[in-house]
Amino acid sequence: MERALSGSGMRTHVGARTGFEWGNIYDDPEAWVRRNPDAATLIHYFGDQLVRPDPQLGRDGPVCPFVRRAISRHTLWVAVVPGDDITVDTMTAAVDDAFELHRTMSTGQDARIVAAVTVFPGLTRYERVDTAHLNRKSAVVAQGRMLGQFYPGCGISGLWNKDFRPLDAPLPMLVIRPMTTTDFPFLVERAEWLYAYLTQVAPDLPVRLRWLIAERLQLADVPGDAITDLRIHSVGEHAR
Repeated sequence: MERALSGSGMRTHVGARTGFEWGNIYDDPEAWVRRNPDAATLIHYFGDQLVRPDPQLGRDGPVCPFVRRAISRHTLWVAVVPGDDITVDTMTAAVDDAFELHRTMSTGQDARIVAAVTVFPGLTRYERVDTAHLNRKSAVVAQGRMLGQFYPGCGISGLWNKDFRPLDAPLPMLVIRPMTTTDFPFLVERAEWLYAYLTQVAPDLPVRLRWLIAERLQLADVPGDAITDLRIHSVGEHAR
C-alpha cells in the first residue's frame, strides 16, 4: 500500500507481511534523515561512496552507475528494520514484501532503475543476511531480478578487481534490483539462475535451448573471490 508520509513529500509503502515501511528516500531526504538515526550513514554510502570512482574498483566511472541514476530519478525505496534480535524468518518475509514493492514500482520509463532496500542497522550476526539472501535468491532471480547481500566485511570480490569488495557496506542490508547483462558471474552456481538470466537477456531463444545452455554453463561450489575470473564483459560493455 503506497501513501505519502505525513508532513513531507516522501512516498511510502507498507509491506503486507511485515508492516515494515519502505520510503522513497530521495523524495524528501531531510524528512527521512529526521526519522531514522542511521539515515546519515546510508545517505553518505549511496550519495557519496557508490556514485564516485574508487581507485580499487578496476575500471573507470562510479562504483555503481545504477545508484547514480536511481538517486536522480527518485527510484530508491528503503526500509529500516532496527534491532539485533531480528530472525531469519522475519528477514525473509521482509524480502518478500520488498519484492512485491519492486514489482509494483517497476513500471514506465524508470522500470530498469528501481531498487528496494531493506536495512538492518542493529544486526551484528551477518550470517543471517546470507541465509535470508539464499532463502529467496531463486524466487527473485526467477522473476528477472537480483537479490544482493551487503554488510560490513562481506568478502565477495568485484567484477574488475579480485581485491575489491563491492558488497562490503557500512550497514547490513538486502537489495532487490533489476537483473542486467553483467550479472552472469553471480548466477553460475545453479542452472535455474542461468536459465532466468538467459530468459532476461536472450528471451527469443527457445526454452529448451535456454535450459541446455544453462545446464552446460553451470559451475559448482563457486567461491566468493571467483567473481572477477567469471566476468565475461569487457571494458566499454556496460550493463543493460
